Amino acid sequence: MNKQQLAAKIWESANQMRSKIEANEYKDYILGFIFYKYLSDKQVAFARREEFSDEDIRKLSEEDADTVEYIKGNIGYFMAYEHLFSTWIAQGRDFDVSNVRDGLSAFSRLIHPNHKRLFDGIFKTLETGLSKLGDTAGKQTKAISELIHLIKDIPMDGRQGYDVLGFIYEYLISMFAANAGKKAGEFYTPHEVSLLMSEIVADHLKDKDTIQIYDPTSGSGSLLINIGHCVARHMDNKNNIKYFAQEWKENTYNLTRMNLVMRGILPNNIQTRNGDTLEDDWPYFDENDPINSYNPLYVDAVVSNPPYSQNWDPDHKESDPRYARFGLAPKSKADYAFLLHDLYHLKPDGIMSIVLPHGVLFRGGEEGVIRKNLIENNHIDAIIGLPANIFFGTGIPTTILVLKQKRANTDVLIVDASKGFAKEGKNNKLRASDIKKICDTVIARETVPHFSQLVEKRTIREENDYNLNIPRYVDSSSASESWDIYASMFGGIPQSELDAFADFWQAFPTLRDSLFTESGTPYVEPKVADLAQAIREHAEISGFADKYAESFAGFNGWLNSELIGQMLRLNVAKQENRIGGDIFSRLQSIPLIDPYHAYQILDDHWQQIAIDLEILQTESFNSSRVVDPNMVMKSKDGKKEEVQDGWKGRIMPFELVQAIYLSEELASLQTKEQRLIEVVAGIEEIIETLSEEEGEYEVLNDANDKFVAAKMKSELADIFTSVDSDEIRALNAYLELLEAKAKKPEKEAFIREHTEVDWTQMEANKDGTYGKAKVNSYLMQLQASFDFPEESFAHKLIRASTLLDEEKTLKADIKAEAAALHLLTKKTIEELGDDQVRELLEHKWIIPLSDALHQLPVVLVDTLSTQLQALAEKYRITYADNARAIQQSEASLAGLIDELDGNAFDMQGLAEFKTLLKGE
Repeated sequence: MNKQQLAAKIWESANQMRSKIEANEYKDYILGFIFYKYLSDKQVAFARREEFSDEDIRKLSEEDADTVEYIKGNIGYFMAYEHLFSTWIAQGRDFDVSNVRDGLSAFSRLIHPNHKRLFDGIFKTLETGLSKLGDTAGKQTKAISELIHLIKDIPMDGRQGYDVLGFIYEYLISMFAANAGKKAGEFYTPHEVSLLMSEIVADHLKDKDTIQIYDPTSGSGSLLINIGHCVARHMDNKNNIKYFAQEWKENTYNLTRMNLVMRGILPNNIQTRNGDTLEDDWPYFDENDPINSYNPLYVDAVVSNPPYSQNWDPDHKESDPRYARFGLAPKSKADYAFLLHDLYHLKPDGIMSIVLPHGVLFRGGEEGVIRKNLIENNHIDAIIGLPANIFFGTGIPTTILVLKQKRANTDVLIVDASKGFAKEGKNNKLRASDIKKICDTVIARETVPHFSQLVEKRTIREENDYNLNIPRYVDSSSASESWDIYASMFGGIPQSELDAFADFWQAFPTLRDSLFTESGTPYVEPKVADLAQAIREHAEISGFADKYAESFAGFNGWLNSELIGQMLRLNVAKQENRIGGDIFSRLQSIPLIDPYHAYQILDDHWQQIAIDLEILQTESFNSSRVVDPNMVMKSKDGKKEEVQDGWKGRIMPFELVQAIYLSEELASLQTKEQRLIEVVAGIEEIIETLSEEEGEYEVLNDANDKFVAAKMKSELADIFTSVDSDEIRALNAYLELLEAKAKKPEKEAFIREHTEVDWTQMEANKDGTYGKAKVNSYLMQLQASFDFPEESFAHKLIRASTLLDEEKTLKADIKAEAAALHLLTKKTIEELGDDQVRELLEHKWIIPLSDALHQLPVVLVDTLSTQLQALAEKYRITYADNARAIQQSEASLAGLIDELDGNAFDMQGLAEFKTLLKGE
């Protein structure tokens, strides 16, 4: 089970287990236990590295003061054996909620002084919440036992960057956020938004050797951690990153600390505070300095997603150095108070990004004054408008503001990214291509039509009075459809509407003239009946396809070398960008193809490739030959339980292995499956032809959608009683003998006497008699040979009986062959050679990606064809054509009225209707 599957499994179970407990509340319990497990496993791992034996670990106790101090001095805390997570699991039915209470209490006592700030009170939310897991100790014990057994298989190491723990922790936070409604904003910034902010900040910091980053409204800490990950990709030593976090809500503050610790960040690089950011700024004085020397916090980067438009108290803060230069935010909206707090803590060459509601861009009053001062002092670097409904719990449009303490340039880059997203449930989600396009635009500070605009300070000041509302500078709206009056009346395609395809005409200079006739007027006519065919066959279109294919020549080989050749040592986190860079480079000389569309195709495929690479790097090359039980949830006695349903390759999909190495066996199975589909369809067609009035439904079930075998047999027997066939009568008599459970001598005598039956047409049993199935089969053959009319009930029943017999045989064969192929596939995977593994990986990773990229020019040309065909169709039928058609219909209807008869009132009404039709 990979990390994605494990995370999904844990979430599904946890969501059921929480029952009526709010998602926002239950997350604190499961995440708290995951963190406890992490600390417990970390201590055991440390003990083993120090050559503690299993017996030594079982003897860990508070009474052994030397060992306690030794372990505390190295990892910052101590847990006795009885309080280890693994001990709780081993206790089985003897486990009790009191074990947890004792363990959490002991942890608080046994923190090393140097780690007191990091760990003190970190389990307080969990401790106080245990009672909410049940109203009795027994219920609490049951709930906790289920929960700790659910998470016991989470690995707690991060070998090869395979951060399973971090992924699961982040996944659970995101899923709890999705179910927490408006409270989600208190602890979670969507990963995609976090990644976007992180990439922009990381690019600014990429040349630094040591970095300090700060989130003053840290929530779960995910935003801060993502910044760290992105920055670390540009650094040789990730331990040179120091993290500062402040959070007001205690339970959320604990999540921040847990999240940071579990990511393997050195304790000395974690500085956290539980406090009100606006009321209680990070201490001006170093609390560890005995003489309390003045030491305000200045960092390289600040990131934050503060609560939107909340109330705050601006009284007596005029002289606060955070706000003194710019002004105080209004009491009812603290948005700018958070922004100015962040800006204040930046070093001169620092950068900050903050998520705020759109209102901060245009609201007046105190906010307008602050915005003016920020612009005039040259702090605002970029504004990014995000799609609506991108945050859990709120649908309001939001924006990311990027500010710097000092800037060389004086313009502001304004980006409208509100149209780029994918719909996911009730929310919108930034795709990988959206994130990359925004980041590329911000980093390059580019003006992109309908997407971004580099705006001079003078324009903001003089033409817009410091209003930064995005639509004032970037028009990302789609052009509304218009109708040309002349073309609507007289036909023809307006040249102006063809001009909308200017990019295509520029790329294919002769295409327009080959498709449309020029008449010296603003209107043209199609030269060809089939525009799509003419476009596909045009030389410039063919040349475009050839040029595209040429640009990707050698791409598969390069990918093979990059991915398969270096699968065990490449950097998974960096590889997607490397491949993306190569794709962008290949597309540089290709017009019309959107490189970000190509990048999205890469990312869609990369998700699975990355999973496979992480497994290979973590578990070795041999993991490609591993086959695991396929565990599924099934209901039994009203309860869901996990059971095995066959096997699945840890990396190699059964379907792929069958297609490449077991094609003959697969083809045989597929042929039977296709025939089964045809047989079932044939049976359904016969049922549709039966007549209820004629009593033919008697052979069907109550739903009238299936034949009933017993009823069919009885009906056929009745039909064949009128058929003059001694052989059929003898066979039916023999079947009655079998139903009566006749002895062998009696059956043998019957066979000897009835020579009218061709017994050689059936396979005999070992004792020389014949079984029911063989006799019925032969009987159906004989019945089918009778020439009943095709539409007769008898013909339909005989045909249905034959098909039903074939359906039964096919189902049995398919089941047996599928089971055999499944086991053969398992064996084939387990015995794969190294070259076969590489070949399969090429078919799984490289060929699907390459094929998808090669479809881009095909899709582009098809889209052009569809749009031009629609444009031609738009004006093909004129208003005059429609008017004439209506007149003809009215005249025809008026004529029909003359043929109608009725009473005096009817005729008077019809006369008036006829008058209206004629327009009199």
